[in-house]
Amino acid sequence: MASDYITFTIGKKKNIALIAHDNEKPKLIGWCSENKEALARHNLCGTGTTARMIADQTGLRVRAYNSGPLGGDQQIGAKIVEGQIDFVVFFSDPLTAQPHDPDVKALMRIAQVYDIPMAINKATADFMLRSSLMDSTYDHEVINFRKNVQERAKTL
Repeated sequence: MASDYITFTIGKKKNIALIAHDNEKPKLIGWCSENKEALARHNLCGTGTTARMIADQTGLRVRAYNSGPLGGDQQIGAKIVEGQIDFVVFFSDPLTAQPHDPDVKALMRIAQVYDIPMAINKATADFMLRSSLMDSTYDHEVINFRKNVQERAKTL
């Protein structure tokens, strides 16, 4: 019988998603500017407006998905499931209600399920980016979903 967990490897070159609520966009852009040299060594993507603003203001190459309220958070979540995103930096605004809050919660949940590092503020992003693991591979165990589905199907 297959193991309950499978090992995923995050490579030396990370696939990093950059996301920010409107009030936090200037902070994320500033953080990206301060860390431009380190970020340029990785593949960057982000939700629509945030990705565009980071690219325009820092010169970094950032692949843009839809804006968060138009499904961008869910696109990023899908890329995590597909194994195409290794790392999320999401400067969220805890003081302002967000119309797409369920999407944000779903993204946070899927990052947790797939054991993906996720920073939700500048301090955490600084610690993660300066970690010795940033420039090395990292193996982590994730639930063996195929086995889980097979076992659930047997019991239903």
